[in-house]
Amino acid sequence: MGSTRLLLGSFISLVLATSQPAWAFKIVVPENNSRLKSGQAITAKVDLESDSGIVQVRYYWYGELDDVLVEKEETTSMGSIVARPTLVSTAASEPPYGGKLTVPPDGIGVMRLLAIGDISRGRLAGRSVFDEILVKVEPEAELTSIDFDAEKPLRFGRLGRGEQVDFSGKIVELPVVGLFADGVVRPIRLPATGTTYRSSNENVIKVHPDGMLQLTGNGRTVITAVNRGKQADLAVEVAVSEQPNLPPVANAGPGLRVKAGARVELNGLRSTDPEGEALGYSWSQVRGNKVALLDVNMPKATFVAPQVSEKRLFRFKLRVTDKFGADSLPAFVDVVVEP
Repeated sequence: MGSTRLLLGSFISLVLATSQPAWAFKIVVPENNSRLKSGQAITAKVDLESDSGIVQVRYYWYGELDDVLVEKEETTSMGSIVARPTLVSTAASEPPYGGKLTVPPDGIGVMRLLAIGDISRGRLAGRSVFDEILVKVEPEAELTSIDFDAEKPLRFGRLGRGEQVDFSGKIVELPVVGLFADGVVRPIRLPATGTTYRSSNENVIKVHPDGMLQLTGNGRTVITAVNRGKQADLAVEVAVSEQPNLPPVANAGPGLRVKAGARVELNGLRSTDPEGEALGYSWSQVRGNKVALLDVNMPKATFVAPQVSEKRLFRFKLRVTDKFGADSLPAFVDVVVEP
């Protein structure tokens, strides 16, 4: 009888433990993978669950692959940078720690909504918790025209005095914008916005599926972008050095799973250059609450995993550059931080 009661007590304890609310700060409105309209007014809502002591929640919108911006004023060599939240909410807001939130009017494609709950503030640095979701944003207005935001014709090669500024293998991001019937110009370079590309001569320029252009040889070509039945053409002339050069290949290393407080090392040493040249490195963060990323121009970058309420995803981007200035396509690595 005693053993039966012991087993029954253990079972009840297990049920009670598993039925407790998750220790997680979470965005509940809008839902992850929601479809929203550009400029749409929505009511954001978070569930604090067991997180206590939150004094305010800040909401930020980012593009799918935007580098994480600063969350407060910081002084850099270029001056002050301020990333202003779309909404700052407290317990007195309606709903608490939420409220009216506007989807960016120029938003289109996949966007990230980041909510940061500040647990304490004042002179001493406070802890924060966060949640991040992805949503698909679509304008209600029709697309009327698209264009390349570049000089026409676009030339790669030498400056007027013959100085070589571009080399074979170089990869560039070419801005493409769309003018919509509501008068808003929206960036539509990324394929997630519906844009596809082609080059009339891939021996001069090759277009990668993500819209990045790679210089492959000398001559002329026409780059065509198509979105929602609209088309734009851009004539491109390339006159680069005849010295062959292939772009390097970035490798951001395998995904990591770490505990909060751990020192995390991002390893780009597996990046390669076909010609065996030394590489330059550039690390940045594209998902998760901003961390203090150190040694961003070294093969290995580091940061300290922040405190989290439950496992959270942090994503980092690496691009490498060879001695001629040819960039790699970006490589990504995910770091999952657990409590």
